[in-house]
Amino acid sequence: MVGDKARGEMNAFQRNESKETLFTFVSAGDDPPKGDFAVQKKSPKLCGSNYPLSIAFIVVNEFCERFSYYGMRAVLTLYFLSFFHWDENLSTAVYHAFSALCYFTPVIGAIMADSWLGKYKTIIYLSIVYVVGHLIKSVGAIPSLGNQTVHVILSMVGLFLIALGTGGIKPCVSAFGGDQFEEEHTSERSKFFSIFYLSINAGSLISTFVTPVLRGDVKCFGEDCYALAFGVPAALMVLALVVFIAGSGLYRKTPPQGNVLLEVCKCICKQLIGEVKMVTRVLFLFIPLPMFWALFDQQGSRWTLQATKMNADFGIYVLQPDQMQFLNPLLILVFIPIFDLGLYPLINMCKFNFTPIRKMATGMILAGMAFGLAAVVEIKINETDMPRLVPEESLIRVLNLAKNPVQVIIQDRDLFQQPVEAFQKPAEYSKLILNGEQQSLRFTLQHQGLSLAFNYTVKEKSVYSLIVFEAEGSLSSRLITDLEAKPENGLAAVRFINGLSQDVNLTIDSKWFIAVQKNYSASEYSLLERDRYNNGKCITETGEFTLELGLLDFGASYTIVITNVSGGAVKIWKSEDIKANNVHMAWQLPQYLLISAGEVMFSITGLAFSYSQSPASMKSVLQAGWLLTVAVGNTLVLIVAQAAPMAQWAEFVLFTVLLFAVCAIFSIMGYFYVSVDPEDLEEKEEKRETSSRGNMISLVTQKTKL
Repeated sequence: MVGDKARGEMNAFQRNESKETLFTFVSAGDDPPKGDFAVQKKSPKLCGSNYPLSIAFIVVNEFCERFSYYGMRAVLTLYFLSFFHWDENLSTAVYHAFSALCYFTPVIGAIMADSWLGKYKTIIYLSIVYVVGHLIKSVGAIPSLGNQTVHVILSMVGLFLIALGTGGIKPCVSAFGGDQFEEEHTSERSKFFSIFYLSINAGSLISTFVTPVLRGDVKCFGEDCYALAFGVPAALMVLALVVFIAGSGLYRKTPPQGNVLLEVCKCICKQLIGEVKMVTRVLFLFIPLPMFWALFDQQGSRWTLQATKMNADFGIYVLQPDQMQFLNPLLILVFIPIFDLGLYPLINMCKFNFTPIRKMATGMILAGMAFGLAAVVEIKINETDMPRLVPEESLIRVLNLAKNPVQVIIQDRDLFQQPVEAFQKPAEYSKLILNGEQQSLRFTLQHQGLSLAFNYTVKEKSVYSLIVFEAEGSLSSRLITDLEAKPENGLAAVRFINGLSQDVNLTIDSKWFIAVQKNYSASEYSLLERDRYNNGKCITETGEFTLELGLLDFGASYTIVITNVSGGAVKIWKSEDIKANNVHMAWQLPQYLLISAGEVMFSITGLAFSYSQSPASMKSVLQAGWLLTVAVGNTLVLIVAQAAPMAQWAEFVLFTVLLFAVCAIFSIMGYFYVSVDPEDLEEKEEKRETSSRGNMISLVTQKTKL
C-alpha cells in the first residue's frame, strides 16, 4: 500500500515546486506578459501557524476516500467467489483487471487537471463519478434485486466507474494539497505530506479491518451482507465529497498549466529534448518493475483465498479471511521509522554503499521470499484437502450404523479387507476405478452369516458414502453423495441422517430449519459459520428435545447420525467427512512481514530515486510511468490466472522464480545505470541562455554606436 500512498506524496511534491510564484520576472529582450494575472489568495491559518486551514478538509477527504477504496477492495475477491460463485481463477483475474484499471486511469485525471479543468474541478467531477460507481456497486450486491446477470452487470459498471474515479483523482488530491502553501513555507508543506500519508494509512488500516466484519459478522438477506460491506465505503465516499466541497471557499485554486505528458509527445524544444532523454533512461529502468507489483497486489486475491482455507481462531478473536490484509498498512507504519531511523543508518555505519538500486533489488528479493513462504503454507494446507478426482474415478467409504460388524464387498474390486465395526470412525476414502463415465456395481454385505446384495450406479469424479443400517429387523444400505471439496470461505458443512422411526425437524442456532425423514434418510448439506452449536432443537412426534452438535470447525464437513432419544436429549454420532483446516492463519504473518518490508525498500526508494533523476518539468511523466508499472503488474496476474491455471502452490513458486529472474535483470541494468543530477542540465541551459542574451545585448549596443 505504500506504493499507492507514497506515490501520492511524491507526485504532489514534484508538481508544486514552482507553480505559485507571485511575481513574474521579465528578462532582457523578453516581451512583457499580457493579460491580467490574479494573485493567489492566502488561506486562513490553523491556530496561528503557517498551515492553511484548507488542508484540514483535504486530509479528511483523503482519509474517507482511502477508507472507501480499500474497504471495498478488501471484500471484492470473496464477493466474486461466494456471491457470483465464480471459481478462484476468474475471481482473481477480475480483481486484478479492476486493480490495473485503477492505475491506468490516473493518466486521464492528470490530463483533465493540467490541460482542461484544473485540479479542483477534476476532483469534484470525478468524485461524483466515484460516488455513483459505489452506489451502483452496493445496489448490485442486494440478492433480491434481479438475477445473477443483473448483479454482474451492475457490479462491473460500478467497478468501472470506481476505477475511473479513484484513478482520476489520484494525481490531483495530494498535488492540490501542496498548492495551498506559499513557496516560502516548504518545511510546512513537507510535514503536510507526512500527515497526508498518515491519513492514507489510517483509512486503509481501519477499512481493511472493519469491512470484512460488516461482510461476515452481519447477516442480511439470509447470507453474508455484501450490500452493507459495499454500502459503508459508499457512504464514506459521499462524506469525502461533502467535506471537500465544504472547504471550497478556503482553497487556493491554480488554473490549468498544460500537460507535460502531451509536451513529451511533441518534444519541440531543445531543452525538452534533453529532458526527455533523461526521463527515457529512467523509464527504461522501470521495465522490470511490474513483476514486483504482480506479486504485491495478490494480497487481496490469492493470499485472501489462501486465508479462507486456514484456521482463523486466535483465541480471543476469530479473524475473517479478508481481514488479514490489514497487516500490510499496520506493518508499513511500523517499518518506515525502523528502516529510516535504525536499519539504514546502521548499514551506513558499516560503510556499505546501499544505493537506491540495491534497496529496490533487496525489496524484490524479500517479496520473492514471501511468495516462497506462501507456497510452503499452501502445500501444508493441501494436506487436508480432498484428493483431486480424475475421469473414470470415484471415492467411496463405508459408515456402519448397524449393531454388529459388516464385511463389504464391491463387485470385481478388492477395497475393504477387514470388516467395518459398528459406528467405527470412518477410514480415508478409497479410490474406486470405473469402466466409463458411470457404472452399475453390485455391493455385497456379509453380516452374522447372512449375505445381502445391492446394486448401485456410481458416477465418475464423485464421492460416496455407503450407509449400512438395520431396518425392521433386517440389514439394509443406502449410497449417498458426499462433498467433493472443502466448503468455501472457511464455512463448515453438516448433514443429518435420521436413525429414528419417526420424522424429525431440526433447528440449529434458531436460524436453520432442517426436516429429515425417518429410517436413515439423509438431509442435504447445510453451510454454517464455524462455532459451537449446543442449543439446537429436535422436534419429533413425541416432543421437543435438546440437540448438541459441539464444534463445527473451519472448512470441515460432518455427517451427524441421530441414533435415539433419551432423557430429554437427542443422542448423536458425529463423523468428520472432510478434515478441518489445521494450518493456523498466523502462518501467513511471516509472508506479510517480508512483503511489507520489501514494499518499504522497493516502493518508497523507487519513488525517491525516480524523483531525483528527473527534471522539474518531467516529474509528472515519471510518476505516470510509475503508476503504469502497477497497472502492468496487475495485468500480468490476470494473464497467468486465466492462461496458465495450475496448482496454487505451483503458481506461487512460478511468481517467486519470475521475480528472482527479473531482480537479476534489474540489478544488471542498475549496475550500468549512471546517476545524473537534473539540476546540472538546467544550469547548463541557463548559462547557455544567459550567454546568448549577453551576445544579443552586445550586438544591440554596437549597432547603436554605429
